[in-house]
Amino acid sequence: MTKKPRPTPPQTCSAIPDTLLGDDIALVAENMEAILCSPSNLLAQDDRKLLDKVEMRGVRMLLELNKAELAFLEHAITSTVIVFGGTQIVERGGAERRLSEARRALATAPDDKQRKREVARSERLLERSRYYDEARKFARLVSIDNQCDDRRDFVVVTGGGPGIMEAANRGAFDVGCQSIGLDIKLPAEQQPNPFITPELCFQFKYFALRKFHFILRAAAVVLFPGGFGTLDEMFETLTLRQTHRMQPVPIILYGREYWSKVINFQQMADDGVIADEHLDLFTWAETPEDAWRQIVEFHERTPPPQA
Repeated sequence: MTKKPRPTPPQTCSAIPDTLLGDDIALVAENMEAILCSPSNLLAQDDRKLLDKVEMRGVRMLLELNKAELAFLEHAITSTVIVFGGTQIVERGGAERRLSEARRALATAPDDKQRKREVARSERLLERSRYYDEARKFARLVSIDNQCDDRRDFVVVTGGGPGIMEAANRGAFDVGCQSIGLDIKLPAEQQPNPFITPELCFQFKYFALRKFHFILRAAAVVLFPGGFGTLDEMFETLTLRQTHRMQPVPIILYGREYWSKVINFQQMADDGVIADEHLDLFTWAETPEDAWRQIVEFHERTPPPQA
């Protein structure tokens, strides 16, 4: 048992002065003002400097956990469909404008390698813009028949940003249904897209808590073409299913032509770094209708997880 430190012996005070500070009305008033202005006089919940301290990280994480959780309960959201995908895949009009600007820039410096590269990239993104339309249509299919009762099932949830995320939130918005945006503060600040249900748009500081809320009520995960963030979310989900740390859900890779070029899953199995049966953790889809059909059929066999 650890011994408690002994208190320091009291010191003998010098003589009390004739003039007592407590009798100085002006000084007392000044001290009272300082008391009222002191951060220590704030309720802990109102003390922003306190909450921003490194030592309060656990409290901030708990707040991020409970804030969204309480909102989901209030809105009777029992299950969600996650839509992941790239921020750079925008609707056709935006992709055409990007390509037009890239071509104009190249015309002023035809031999500039970087400008040639930008034209080539913009052409590919224009080709990929169909995925924006398809994500939007998919979200309409998911949402329209599943928010009619007191509880809401299969509510579309995205990372709240532009591109494919915007398309999915927009699809739910198209048919007057709710959707969720789990936004996160990043060095390149961005506003949430304008199609999220206002009461269900959350700002996160911690990736871990954001991912927790993605997975907790997930009834399906659909991954459209994307970059590092989408890959991170893909492998996070596959790993959780591989290790049985999350509920069984359909994991659908949308756009086989894209994903097969980006990742050679079969090679991973052939090299023995994953088991052959791990290739069954995900399926492919090429149309919004096919992706939604797979989700419906999966949950006809397995009821969706309950909150």
